[in-house]
Amino acid sequence: MRFISAAFALFLVGSAHAGGVERLKAFIAGARTAEADFTQTVVDKTGRVTQQASGKMAFSRPGKFRWDYTAPYQQIIVGDGTKLWLYDADLDQVTVKPLGDVVAGTPAALLAGDNAIEKYFNLKNAGESGGLEWLEATPRNSDTTFERIRMGFRGDVLAQMELVDQFGQRTTLKLSRFARNPGIAASRFRFTPPKGADVIGE
Repeated sequence: MRFISAAFALFLVGSAHAGGVERLKAFIAGARTAEADFTQTVVDKTGRVTQQASGKMAFSRPGKFRWDYTAPYQQIIVGDGTKLWLYDADLDQVTVKPLGDVVAGTPAALLAGDNAIEKYFNLKNAGESGGLEWLEATPRNSDTTFERIRMGFRGDVLAQMELVDQFGQRTTLKLSRFARNPGIAASRFRFTPPKGADVIGE
């Protein structure tokens, strides 16, 4: 299944002088839903761009999220609170697995998880760079895809995420048209496999 794991895979309030960690915690305390457009770039350890994609993301805390990749191909990733659904339109294939701890050390846990964020991550402020206030999150569980996740905030909005995996790949997610606490229909976080699609894992 062609699946971009960085999507785990889809923002923030704080004072002007608050560090990244404080902004993340304030957001988790106050934001139940969010949605944004995103662009994603993956660079290998030599600095070569290996993937570029774009689409829309949304989440509803706790535990529900959706990433719709629209270019250069269609792919849908949905966490419905119980199961994780991965749909590749080109392959007409759906992979489904229990949500459980699958997302525990991923960006989905940072954005759509419960309030016990420090159960899954060590958090530290990472200073200001490029006009953004950064934090760095390191998964407590070593059995995860990512070695570290950086989140950069501009004012009260999460503008960028940088994900470094165990192979030295760096994935950059840039967010735009970010909306905090929009009304999102519950149906957006449900997924029904298209008729005729191959379903793996259920």
